[in-house]
Amino acid sequence: MEDEQSAKKAKLDEIPVISEGKAQILVMTQNVFYNPVQEFNRDLSIAVLTIFAKDRWNEISQKSKLERERNNETNTLHNIEINIDSQKGITILEALSATGLRSIRYAKEIKNVRQIVANDISVKAVESIRRNVLHNNVENLIMPSQEDAMLLMYQHRRDRFDAVDLDPYGCPSIYLDGAVQCVSDGGILLITATDMAVLAGNGPETCYYKYGAISIKSKSCHEIALRILLQCIASYAGRYGRYIIPLLSVSVDFYIRVFVKVFTSHDKCKENSTKIGMLYQCTGCESIKFQTLVTKKPSSNYKLLCAPVVDQLCEHCRHWQHMGGPIWLGPLHDQAFVSQMLCNLSSMELGTLKRMKGVLTMIHEELDVPLYYNLNRLMSIVKCQVPPMLVFRSALLNAGYKVSYSHANKVSIKTNASNNVIWDIVRAWEKKHPVKREKLAVNSPAERILNASSTIEISLDIHPLANPISRQKHLSRFQKNPTVNWGPGVRARTRVDIENKMEDLKKVRNQNKNSKNKSAAAKQSVVLNLND
Repeated sequence: MEDEQSAKKAKLDEIPVISEGKAQILVMTQNVFYNPVQEFNRDLSIAVLTIFAKDRWNEISQKSKLERERNNETNTLHNIEINIDSQKGITILEALSATGLRSIRYAKEIKNVRQIVANDISVKAVESIRRNVLHNNVENLIMPSQEDAMLLMYQHRRDRFDAVDLDPYGCPSIYLDGAVQCVSDGGILLITATDMAVLAGNGPETCYYKYGAISIKSKSCHEIALRILLQCIASYAGRYGRYIIPLLSVSVDFYIRVFVKVFTSHDKCKENSTKIGMLYQCTGCESIKFQTLVTKKPSSNYKLLCAPVVDQLCEHCRHWQHMGGPIWLGPLHDQAFVSQMLCNLSSMELGTLKRMKGVLTMIHEELDVPLYYNLNRLMSIVKCQVPPMLVFRSALLNAGYKVSYSHANKVSIKTNASNNVIWDIVRAWEKKHPVKREKLAVNSPAERILNASSTIEISLDIHPLANPISRQKHLSRFQKNPTVNWGPGVRARTRVDIENKMEDLKKVRNQNKNSKNKSAAAKQSVVLNLND
């Protein structure tokens, strides 16, 4: 008997495991979906939720303190204390949990967590979640759930979660209607989108039916993607009298990830409409302008603006304009929250801590203005040598404008300067490093821009503030490709229908495909021969 038990134990110990953070995932089959590149995504989520849970608990404690001051009766005080104990810690829903790795890490690495619901529609996935929960000894915090994600979120429109995590394969918009309803007032949504080709302008019509916005091809496409997703979330939230405040919006690797707080207020919903607008991009020099959909008057009323803010032809190169949007034109980040995260990173044990510090430092330095310029692309338009980044940044600072990098691009320039100033700097640099004008096409963007007169005087001398802290300290700001063929991975091979029947439709369709094609061709050949 003892020999049998020891044999079973040895067999269990032989099962390979995947370790990440403080969690371990049992590899029971070959089809375990685990993408190591997404570790940064999970680490960042843990860092955000750690700060959020702490702040949430402080808010509840502050409210209870005020209630104690208002009520002096003993029975009331006793009821308040019981209510506080029952609310201690946040509740989290991971709607698309797969192996449960993310939920397990939340349970083991975040303080002030009361309950986590790890949900997946797949029976096999939920079985895997249960095994991994038991293996990690977090069954007191994690409740596995086998349900359709949307149905589960609709069921919790009253009994809401403090945090809802959506990390689907591809587009998250189909889950947003349920997500904005099942998150508590002041709660947080953590949403990932991996369909970057659509968001970056490769399929504007596809982007419209998925996100309700037209994307355009631009060198600042990664920030446009963030702003399209935020606009989409704000649109869904507004239908229920709710509005969003972005805490952190990141574009890294092959995906974007946004962290937004959700509140309820019809007045604020109206105010959020001033943060939504259209963008116009020139097809020649790629200059961009924005226009909000409505504006707020001092009397707290709202009015429509005269449209469009641009002429049919670009003022710089006389080419046609493309229109995109609507996009979110408000802040991408809450800088106070980002600063709080940076101050608390040293107390967290995260595998990608070094990179996280670099990215968050860059975000903390980012200007709160929409979109950025790509230095290489700017100089490519005028066929000119690319200046050093510090020279271009210095020129903006010398002219009295602000400038920063964007965390989304290595050669990005975010500035509050207008397109006119940008082209003035390009012309000033070109005078010192002239291009061969005879090789420029007639009426091309390069010829028109370089032949135009400058509006302000430009100094290319190095400015003392041109080199930001993140660059001075050589922080790890951008990830290098970890493997040869890295990316979002392969979509789960099997799916589960509503009646919980396992299907593998593509596999069934393609079974004996070649032999079927051969037999069909043979039959067609026989028929042709008979007809002859």
